[in-house]
Amino acid sequence: MKKKTKIILSSGITAAATTAAMAGLYATYRMAFYSPKGNQNDDFEYRFNDQTRPMAYKIFRMIGAMHALEYERVYIDSFDGLKLAGRYYEVRRGAPLCICFHGYRGTPARDFSGGARMLMEFGYNVLCVEQRATGESGGHAITFGIKERKDCLSWVDYAVKRFGASTKICLVGISMGATTVLMAAADGLPEQVKGICADCPFDSPVKIIERVASKDMHIPPFVTAITARAAAYLFARFKLGSLTASDGAAACKVPILLIHGEQDRFVPEFMSRTIAEANPQMVRRVTFPGAGHGISYLVDEERYRKISEDFLDEIFA
Repeated sequence: MKKKTKIILSSGITAAATTAAMAGLYATYRMAFYSPKGNQNDDFEYRFNDQTRPMAYKIFRMIGAMHALEYERVYIDSFDGLKLAGRYYEVRRGAPLCICFHGYRGTPARDFSGGARMLMEFGYNVLCVEQRATGESGGHAITFGIKERKDCLSWVDYAVKRFGASTKICLVGISMGATTVLMAAADGLPEQVKGICADCPFDSPVKIIERVASKDMHIPPFVTAITARAAAYLFARFKLGSLTASDGAAACKVPILLIHGEQDRFVPEFMSRTIAEANPQMVRRVTFPGAGHGISYLVDEERYRKISEDFLDEIFA
């Protein structure tokens, strides 16, 4: 009788521990990977910090100016059956196309309010993608570039079919969007893609999650790595550590422009240095003193525009 009681007690403890572990993993999924949409998709829902607060008026003014531009709603189907949405801004028929990918829980109008308008002023057509789990795009799981890179290639395929095989394309990304376009190169880029411009990319999805969890929640990196990998696989159906931006850069056969703020407190600038070292022959890396995450354009607009225009002139020549 005592033996039977011990077995029942042991089984109960095991079941409770398993339930607690699964609950913890699901909480990790919700915190890191799940996109609830809602206010997150409000272009004016900007999270300010001490680096961006002094620029609040300029940021809101740029978002408002982006809203005033006319665009065409476009849609494609993802490789795994999601409906993906984008905003196409045409400056001139037949002009080179820049396909822009926003950051983690960002929006096109928020993250590219300055950059997209800059590209249009240079004379390029612009397609601003709403990444999976954002805006009108389907899904609820953000995969830190792992699945998004395949969406990137699908958008390139859409552009080639719509605008023709002679279309010249540059892939442009900021933050997670920058990692997305770099990872896309690992799968091989169509010949129409002439270059990549990546602003403040993180190299490894695992490493950036480890950093944020350690910095904000004081969770040891090895614990974060285990739980994040498991949560990603169980609830979002992808392998978090299966690819890095450096892998993409190493395989890339077109020029890459990396931009990074030297005071980036979210994605430290050494991460883009690691990416650059993977393919020094194809990568040009520039940093902006005093710039935090994703705000190099705001800190020194004149220099940012000059660097970007020179790079685009070169790849589209």
